[in-house]
Amino acid sequence: MTATLKLTKIGNSMGVILPKEVLTRLKVTQGDSLFLVETDEGYSLTPYDDHFAAQVEAGEAFATKYRDVLRKLAK
Repeated sequence: MTATLKLTKIGNSMGVILPKEVLTRLKVTQGDSLFLVETDEGYSLTPYDDHFAAQVEAGEAFATKYRDVLRKLAK
């Protein structure tokens, strides 16, 4: 899918209006966060935050490794 987006003045800033089809494909609605990621091919707009996902995975690994200690601390 290719969409041409035009810059629009929004207050003191500039923005773009995303077509309904794009929002549907991204599975986002008003108030959701999108991340603009620079890649070798250009820029990518995604609802997925790689940095946050890596932090969650690290937290899960920590919780698994120290499961017994965390259970004792929870008492």
